Amino acid sequence: MTERAPVSRKLSAIAESATLKVDAKAKALQAAGRPVISYAAGEPDFATPQFVVDAAAEALRDPANFRYTPAAGLPVLREAIAAKTLRDSGLEVAASQVIVTNGGKQSVYQAFQAVVNPGDEILLPAPYWTTYPEAIALADGVPVEVFAGADQEYKVTVDQLEAARTDKTTVLVFVSPSNPTGAVYTPDEVTAIGEWALAHGIWVISDEIYQNLVYEGARAQSIVEAVPELAGQTILVNGVAKTYAMTGWRVGWMVGPADAIKVAGNLQSHLSSNVNNVAQRAALAALTGPQDEAEKMRQAFDRRRGLIVSELAKIAGVTVPNPLGAFYAYPDVTGLLGRDWDGVRIDTSLELADFILERAEVAVVPGEAFGPSGYLRLSYALGEDQLLEGVQRLQRLFA
Repeated sequence: MTERAPVSRKLSAIAESATLKVDAKAKALQAAGRPVISYAAGEPDFATPQFVVDAAAEALRDPANFRYTPAAGLPVLREAIAAKTLRDSGLEVAASQVIVTNGGKQSVYQAFQAVVNPGDEILLPAPYWTTYPEAIALADGVPVEVFAGADQEYKVTVDQLEAARTDKTTVLVFVSPSNPTGAVYTPDEVTAIGEWALAHGIWVISDEIYQNLVYEGARAQSIVEAVPELAGQTILVNGVAKTYAMTGWRVGWMVGPADAIKVAGNLQSHLSSNVNNVAQRAALAALTGPQDEAEKMRQAFDRRRGLIVSELAKIAGVTVPNPLGAFYAYPDVTGLLGRDWDGVRIDTSLELADFILERAEVAVVPGEAFGPSGYLRLSYALGEDQLLEGVQRLQRLFA
């Protein structure tokens, strides 16, 4: 009998999401009765605002929402996204330049598919969100990591990008505020990077999913606002998940020049067609309705941010740059490595995360998920009591 052909080599090379894996392990331990406190999940712990839920309930009473609609999204939602893009990113676009996607991940995937050709090199500032290199690989691109450590507040420079650029470089991934670090580039830094990309004809895929979660008066300036001429070679990806506590609703979008949006739209027409219409109506309400609840959530994240940074800084050997955006702390834990802890030798942040989960019943994501070892990501999207208790467990563990 002839042996069956193997499954896809391309997909077999794709790793499971490290953040989702850690979160699943933490939830399994919690279900087994272990008092695990998890900093793994990258999602708000708040309920979706009630007026958004009400809009979805109303949409369920309209039979039009039970049918196929345009693959690129409901026209009224695309108009609202264009208005938000102008308001928050400083870029005026037509609704035809918007595609509504099944969450931010689909927009990231389609953005790479739209502008990457086999063998293209994509500059990927590190630490990076764990999905980027896998999405690049699925587009047959080659991720080129450009690392910036805690001494640079995890922000790459133009000099670093230029040193990594080759004649195969076609795309730069730009993320501010950052997952996993919470870093926010200053307007001058954004301008310098945007002008560099423009000068070299490099596409920019700018992930703006956390743009409304900033603190201490910081503003996440869009790269297309800093350098308007860059709009013709930039794709913005965004969504309602983080700002409005709507991770499970799965509504994201991509905004870009007409040629990139056309090919991405063709892909989506075969890949998934339109996003759930009821969820689109909910997203429309979120974008166009009152922003009071979103602001309350942002303020709560800000309080938690101050708490987790101050408490982590009390642990000897831990360095915590001040995150000005998103809802993550990304401490440098190299001072805890290369040592024995309670009879256990710890040399990597992967080993450290396993040790912390086993001995302190605290789930964190190791730096290896986002680039080099030596770091941990802690999401502070959890209640203040749990947040404090978890860090105090770490303080006791490493006392």
